[in-house]
Amino acid sequence: MASRIEALVRQMDGSSDDSMDARAELIHIGSSAIPVIIDGLPSLGSFGQLTAIEVFEEVRDVRCGPALIALLASDNSTVREWAALALGDLGLREAVEPLWRAYRACLERATPPDWSEPGGIRWALTELGSRNPVLPSFTAGLSTTMVGNAPGWPSVYYREIVNDFADHEQAVLCCQFWKVEGDCTRWISGPKTDWELDWTAPWPELVESAREWALLEATEAIAANDVVVTIEWIDHTDLHP
Repeated sequence: MASRIEALVRQMDGSSDDSMDARAELIHIGSSAIPVIIDGLPSLGSFGQLTAIEVFEEVRDVRCGPALIALLASDNSTVREWAALALGDLGLREAVEPLWRAYRACLERATPPDWSEPGGIRWALTELGSRNPVLPSFTAGLSTTMVGNAPGWPSVYYREIVNDFADHEQAVLCCQFWKVEGDCTRWISGPKTDWELDWTAPWPELVESAREWALLEATEAIAANDVVVTIEWIDHTDLHP
């Protein structure tokens, strides 16, 4: 069995179809495959490592924690992001300090805070209880739906929510719209506004710029009782952790 698992680990670096086949078989094998995947992880390219992270998340074996933490130092930003998301999803508290180091490294590289890697790290830190987003009471009271692990708000209140965040010195970064269908939510295409925030600006100016972009988006947003919006936002402390 060990030789078969080793072959599957190498296969994760192959073509898309071969990688997905290896992924499925390794998930089926389960926890007994995890030590072999961990041993083979340094020899894999970024595609194979991303597939390995997916296996770690599906099998949910906490022995993968140190390997995921090591991937936070990868040269590939997507590998770093996926490793952070997996650490948060698996609830691995020992990852808190490495995640903060990875987040500070993002800022030192001048990665815009609204890009996916710093956003993923912030999400993981929030999941692990080490980051507490500022949520104004008015907006908190409007939340009616959970989309994954994120609060969702009725889209008809999108404009009021944007203003509430900005009035409490929170910068809205982006949003997504979801159709509520019974107990399920389905992503739907929203406005196509390309936000452009100047991260060198003073925080009050940045908050107002984010407000303007979000309110512009609100003019095209889908406002319906069965549509909810999820919002990503940050506090000034997220720029100086």
